[in-house]
Amino acid sequence: MLVEINGESRDVAASITLGELITHLSLAPERLAIELNHRVVRRADWQQTNINEGDRIEIVHFVGGGIKF
Repeated sequence: MLVEINGESRDVAASITLGELITHLSLAPERLAIELNHRVVRRADWQQTNINEGDRIEIVHFVGGGIKF
């Protein structure tokens, strides 16, 4: 099925959850925030949140760092 991930159309397996998608994409879940159809999804809900045809998913990676003075 086709979904949009960070603005790009992607073909993913049917009946996949957000948690399974993160594993499939080999992403580190502790450094992510996910928005599904303009709604932030809590990390605790990723495994129970199904992705449907045409869904829009935004995955944001948190990056540490900064400037030392």
